[in-house]
Amino acid sequence: MLATNPAFDRIGEENAFAVLARATALAAEGRSILNLGIGQPDFRTPDHIVEAAVKALRDGQHGYTPSVGVQPLREAVARDLHRRHGVEVSPDLVMIVPGGKVTMYAAIRLFGEPGAEILYPDPGFPIYRSMIEHMGATPVPVPIREQNGFAFSAEETLALITPATRLLILNSPANPTGGVTPKAEIDKLVAGLAAHPHVAVMSDEIYDQFLFDGEQHQTLLAYPEIRDRLILLNGWSKTYAMTGWRLGYSVWPKDLYDKVRKLAVNAWSCVNAATQYAGIAALEGPQDAVTGMLAEFDARRRIVVDGLNDLPGVSCATPKGAFYAFPNVSRTGWGSAKQLASALLEDAGVAVIGGPDFGVYGEGYLRLSYATSRENIVAALGRMGDFLTRRKVA
Repeated sequence: MLATNPAFDRIGEENAFAVLARATALAAEGRSILNLGIGQPDFRTPDHIVEAAVKALRDGQHGYTPSVGVQPLREAVARDLHRRHGVEVSPDLVMIVPGGKVTMYAAIRLFGEPGAEILYPDPGFPIYRSMIEHMGATPVPVPIREQNGFAFSAEETLALITPATRLLILNSPANPTGGVTPKAEIDKLVAGLAAHPHVAVMSDEIYDQFLFDGEQHQTLLAYPEIRDRLILLNGWSKTYAMTGWRLGYSVWPKDLYDKVRKLAVNAWSCVNAATQYAGIAALEGPQDAVTGMLAEFDARRRIVVDGLNDLPGVSCATPKGAFYAFPNVSRTGWGSAKQLASALLEDAGVAVIGGPDFGVYGEGYLRLSYATSRENIVAALGRMGDFLTRRKVA
């Protein structure tokens, strides 16, 4: 037997990909599968972005780039953040990375070690906890509760901080709940963090343009009192339907930037050149495709919420952001949300994700992505209703 690093035995995974693989296998067998599991926009990348990548390739952008990204793209990110949020960001603190997960990995790699505690949202994106455990740190879940509109509670979060806390991970708008934390709650959190200067903050704002019902995004970059310990995570995957391009960015405190640059040199060298020029076109080109996509997501959201609330034993709070619904299925008679999700796929041909895949506080919930057509959503809801009526108890 080969002896491997025991840390790799602690790595988890994102079960949405496992569900996708099973759904694909069932479809290959001839089953009709409606996939509301994977968090991937079903839109094409806008043509002007694709053409920018093609032009870059034709212009000879074939080589290595700086590990932190090409200067024009980092400048474009800084301009975009100023245009949308009114914040000043130096391009010299922007790092271009191959997708959002890289920033998670880098931040948790920086602060995660045995004896350290890292706070993360629960239910939340599963890679947070997976990487915390991989690094040997202690994961400390911050409860994200339905009664709070799936926003984090500043008071509850601050109460979890100890002298061993090294990093606090935040996510709003949130995956998997669609929750949006209001500015007043973020103000309270930032004020409370003044008493804990040893705690760094990673704010995952990848869904910052996916907001509904008049909600406004409150970026953590707007708080100068924590900028020296704030890591911002964002990227192109969701907003511009560029999941497969693997393009993300982060903003780092000056004292941490060079450490992460060295990690880039060791781990991924750089993001491919043509994709970076596509990223410039996305930020600085026409935004009508984004506006249209958000309007369509809003229409789908309403269909999903209304349909879920009509299902037996199901209630669904209206998500204010992202493109997920997180219905409460605790009154369906199924004792395990994961068992229900599995049965829905195998029996009804509807792929959804069990809430416990996003944390211990996810029990009693399912995650549905409405990043699919209205027709698929209506058909999936119909199948779910038939299934829940026919099989009320697991």
